[in-house]
Amino acid sequence: MKQAKLFAPQGGPIIVSQIENEYNTIQLAFKERGDSYVQWAAKMALSLDTKVPWIMCKQKDAPDPIINTCNGRHCGDTFTGPNGPNKPFLWTENWTAQFRVFGDPPSQRSAEDLAFSIIRFCSKNGTLVNYYMYHGGTNFGRTSSSYTTTRYYDEAPLDEFGLIRQPKWGHLKDAHRAVNLCKRALFSGSPFVQKLGPDQEARVWEQPGTSLCSAFLTNNDTKKPQALRFRGQDYQLPPRSISILPDCKTEVFNSQMITTHHNSRNFVRSVAANKNFNWEMYREVVPDDPGNKLNEPRELYELTKDTSDYAWYITKLDLGRRDLPMKNEILPVLRVASLGHGLHCYVNGKYIGTAHGSKVEKSFVFQKPVEFQAGSNQIALLGFLVGLPDSGAYMEKRYAGPRSITILGLNTGTLDITLNTWSHQVGLDGEKNQIYTQNGFPKVQWVKGGPSEGVTWYKGYFDAPEGDNPVAVKMTGMGKGMVYINGRNIGRYWMSYLSPLKRPTQSEYHIPRSYLQPTMNLIVIVEDEKGDPKDIEIVLVDRDTICGFITEKHLPSVRLFEGKGGKLVALEKDLKPRVELTCPSQKQIVAVEFASFGDPFGACGHYVEGNCTSPVAKQVVEKFCLGKPSCNIPLDTPDLHNKNEACPEMKKTLAIQAKCAFKA
Repeated sequence: MKQAKLFAPQGGPIIVSQIENEYNTIQLAFKERGDSYVQWAAKMALSLDTKVPWIMCKQKDAPDPIINTCNGRHCGDTFTGPNGPNKPFLWTENWTAQFRVFGDPPSQRSAEDLAFSIIRFCSKNGTLVNYYMYHGGTNFGRTSSSYTTTRYYDEAPLDEFGLIRQPKWGHLKDAHRAVNLCKRALFSGSPFVQKLGPDQEARVWEQPGTSLCSAFLTNNDTKKPQALRFRGQDYQLPPRSISILPDCKTEVFNSQMITTHHNSRNFVRSVAANKNFNWEMYREVVPDDPGNKLNEPRELYELTKDTSDYAWYITKLDLGRRDLPMKNEILPVLRVASLGHGLHCYVNGKYIGTAHGSKVEKSFVFQKPVEFQAGSNQIALLGFLVGLPDSGAYMEKRYAGPRSITILGLNTGTLDITLNTWSHQVGLDGEKNQIYTQNGFPKVQWVKGGPSEGVTWYKGYFDAPEGDNPVAVKMTGMGKGMVYINGRNIGRYWMSYLSPLKRPTQSEYHIPRSYLQPTMNLIVIVEDEKGDPKDIEIVLVDRDTICGFITEKHLPSVRLFEGKGGKLVALEKDLKPRVELTCPSQKQIVAVEFASFGDPFGACGHYVEGNCTSPVAKQVVEKFCLGKPSCNIPLDTPDLHNKNEACPEMKKTLAIQAKCAFKA
């Protein structure tokens, strides 16, 4: 049993318990009792302790004592609220990004949208927001679900490697600080809504007869900025944004105005680790007749039982000379209709090709021309899975593997060999012999490494990379398979499955430093398509490229305010916009790679000058920042304005990109 304490705005702590049950146990309970999930959960909760409520995600009619909650991106607008007066407003999953699957293009959720959503929820009586995920991670081994990439939720505020992703991390921290400045009003005040326009409103928390007041001004217009007048003052709000006024007067935060710095992730080739892998290879041999025969191919999930991604399906077929086409330019076609996830085809020991489905459409059809011979022919299909089902109803009824195998183009017509009697073998011989370990690899004969087709194992060695930055392996030149480091599986790679952008969904794969020894680290790769390891490299990961992007319209940072004695207090007199840069890990700014004061555009790592810029912008930034671990550059710095007459009437932007490093 797992327990966590939550605190509602009124009253004491609520203990929320979650019982972890095996899927089969739950299924058995359903079959025996005929209960729905909600009824079953309610009975389980009541049987334990009627004073201990359960959380039920996205279940509007959850019976007591279950607390109905919200999962999603915008629960401030989509959640209808708790279905009982004594239940808190809980947002159990605020999706910071979207997990990616192989074949997908990059996906992300902006820091601005996240900030808008949490402030909206808090302004509407929200009690708790739980981020899913706040820290990205790695699906080591075979732990990822169906088609999910090895890198999981990498767009979270803390990325896969535990590095801070800016501005998402900093902007959310600022949003939390701004909401915290309103805590007295949120806990003690009474809420009401004041319409300020067709798509504009103020949500006010106020204690009548006192000065205790906080307001959340919202512009729901997704295209146009709006000027909102509230209690005698004008406030300029960008499209689809919320401004926070902790004292109902001072605007300290707007969800669309990022004042924290940005950063960009770099993958840098290691000097120490890429000296010479000395690659060797071993080709997996297609089994001749592994036994375990049935009339038709077995279902792949049931066959493998999660012990391997792979299973062989093998049959033999006798063909006479008159069965084969007479013309040399005509070849029979082998067609395999499969329920997923993929398969590699071999005929008479020769690799023919590969086909696979997708996350959306797992079924597929493999068909390739094949050179059959007169006499006995072996057809071997290596079915593979890319994770188990992840969600939805009736997961026990998800199927994979070949369901129909036919040969087209024979002189005798189409031949259905689905019921031709098939032998089965779960897993690869290399897996069974554990040739990815120091004790296992001597069991097979290795030869000098090079390009390959079909299932091939590669073995090499590398020294631990220099420094202490996170480590990854870049799988350039490979197709699909898995990587082992010192005998430990770091996950599936799939370089050949390109996104619509014609790029692999994931190219770099995390190697925890705890897996490494100082020298002679064994790397073993099982490549099951086509590949050549000559371009594989070990890389170091950093976020040493930092950026700032602030306009003259920006608010001052919320970090310049604090609550003291129930009042909002400014920590500095100068509350004008400025760019704030901070290097990670006590590094220093060693170079200013881009600086423009005018109308630049782009994103960190890819800024471009616009139609006007100050000719001295880079010099000014270097004066403020070079050799320092952090720096602030005010936008009203005289040199930026005095020497920039190209666009004097424009509200300007200062964009900066700098490089951080340890002092030499």
